Amino acid sequence: MPVSALAAFWLLSLLLIAVPGPDWAFVLGAPRVLPAVAGLAAGYSALTILVAAGVGALVARSSAAMTALTVAGGAYLIWHGARTLVRRPGPLERAGATTGLFRQGVAVSALNPKGLLLFVALLPQFSRPSSAWPVWLQLAALGLTFVLTCVAFYLALGSVSRAVAAARPGVAAWTTRLAGAAMLGLGAALLVQRFTG
Repeated sequence: MPVSALAAFWLLSLLLIAVPGPDWAFVLGAPRVLPAVAGLAAGYSALTILVAAGVGALVARSSAAMTALTVAGGAYLIWHGARTLVRRPGPLERAGATTGLFRQGVAVSALNPKGLLLFVALLPQFSRPSSAWPVWLQLAALGLTFVLTCVAFYLALGSVSRAVAAARPGVAAWTTRLAGAAMLGLGAALLVQRFTG
């Protein structure tokens, strides 16, 4: 696989990841960074496997499957956003007792229909049928590039937000509330877009 194609895909991935969305809201609202980011990475790894195996394209072509995925993803974001809003976090250290962040991260990324469409639409454009690598292996390499970029970016984002919150305790509560509201809004937007677009 040409290094130039991989580098171009990495740059595009970084730009897309840098745009705030459900992943941002989840990482900023999570009481601990590492399990949250690990969950996001596992979800995107599952999407990579689906796309490399050809299942992602089949799902994306099925209106019923995409509707079901959108409803599940939107409903999950609304539910998780509401939980985040009503949670009363104490100091950052005590908030770290929250469990299930890994599973929540998997759900946020794996149930994101826009993530699946992004994988289905973008990955094939960067693969080269004439390459010595089989197409499925190229797709897997591109997906791994996306996942590793996600991990690096969201670990940095989460760490910086925790450092700011530790220096200014009031910021932690506001960040959590904003993240919860963002997840609620993004979940509702997914549903509205699917049924009106």
